[in-house]
Amino acid sequence: MKVGVLGGGLAGLTVAAHLGCECEVLECDERPGGHCQSVQEEGFTYDAGGPHIMFSRNQATLDYMLSLLGGNVHRGRRNNKILYRGRYVKYPFENGLYDLEPQDRFECLYHYIFNKHPAPANFREWLYHNFGTGLTEKYLLPYNEKIWNVPADRMSLDWVEGRVPKPSVEDVIKAAVGVETEGYTHQLHFLYPLHGGIESLPRGMAQGVRNIVTGFHIRNIRRSRDGWVVGNGHTERRYDRLVATIPIQDMAYLMDGVPLEIKAAVDALRYNSLFTVTVGISNGQLPDYSAVYVPDPDLLFHRISFPAVFSPENVRKGTSLIQAEITANAGDGVWDLPDEEVLNKVVSGLENIGLVRRSEICYERVIRTKYGYVVRDFTYRSHLDLARAYFEGQGIELCGRVAEFEYINMDQCIERALKVAERVNQNQVPMEEECPQLQLR
Repeated sequence: MKVGVLGGGLAGLTVAAHLGCECEVLECDERPGGHCQSVQEEGFTYDAGGPHIMFSRNQATLDYMLSLLGGNVHRGRRNNKILYRGRYVKYPFENGLYDLEPQDRFECLYHYIFNKHPAPANFREWLYHNFGTGLTEKYLLPYNEKIWNVPADRMSLDWVEGRVPKPSVEDVIKAAVGVETEGYTHQLHFLYPLHGGIESLPRGMAQGVRNIVTGFHIRNIRRSRDGWVVGNGHTERRYDRLVATIPIQDMAYLMDGVPLEIKAAVDALRYNSLFTVTVGISNGQLPDYSAVYVPDPDLLFHRISFPAVFSPENVRKGTSLIQAEITANAGDGVWDLPDEEVLNKVVSGLENIGLVRRSEICYERVIRTKYGYVVRDFTYRSHLDLARAYFEGQGIELCGRVAEFEYINMDQCIERALKVAERVNQNQVPMEEECPQLQLR
């Protein structure tokens, strides 16, 4: 049996590295890595789509990720902040209440303890119900609406419980009176490659993959009598089975015979695109924060990070790097801006908060990522289930963030890819009964 793996990001490489049969990875870029690619130029190293630190609740998965780096590891401790009214508040916000002015501190604590908001029906109501008026209106609501680029009352609740943990009353009280507490403890300590950026991780995985074809832009996917044919307009490659890690939106339009209702379903899946703006500074005087979250709507970026904190080898001696992340969508007035204007707005914002001087900038670059963040609106689940049931019913395995269209971290990506490889090795057709209620009309 020969398996074609569409896409050479972390998911595709993981599947290919663990197949016990002949396989081939088709990657459109000139090198594998996908969303885990890193940039190395002019003495700077940074991740193309923003920082990708390594952590996991599953120690076995984390150990496996470390084994791929072969000792190329830098260990760090989170030092994230939230920029709120000119103050750098400890992250997460509810653990940094003592950094606020007394009135803000009181409002957050009081409304957290005496919270009468009713049971929620959407994400906005969920924030009020779980965190109270103070924490919600000062940080959680403006930040989340900025990063998701959609009103919070249009977002569903089926994703929040595991991703936005609620702190205990004890921890919030401690934070308000100045007793040190930590939230999101599974992210408190992180790992990152000492050299080469996060791309070192897929590079390590790729060492276990024999056949990787780069620069292969898929133009058509069709069934043959005994399998699948994948073409790029010049050549065709034949496989017995397919594993797709490319965007599910692309699959719907590259594959022959996809019903119109499946195309409509993937078209309805909402996502945010991402700008990553990287600025090099000709001095090393930046703070030692790992990242700063920015809820202020007057600043274009929602988060800035400092690559030298993830590894000191990411910058030239005596210099610094800042990365700014911006979510946007076609037609929203931001995504359609030219790169030069986006860069100028970012630099102006960084100047306004006192982090850079334009005269000290020695490097700058803007990178766009089409599929940045999955947005879980109220139609998300029904549309995704319909589309996935169709492709899996055709015998195609979907794997990875953009193929499964789920917001998953690198450790989850690897874990899911290992399960896909196991199913393919067992020559099992994906279970259609996972979504038995979905029938094509």
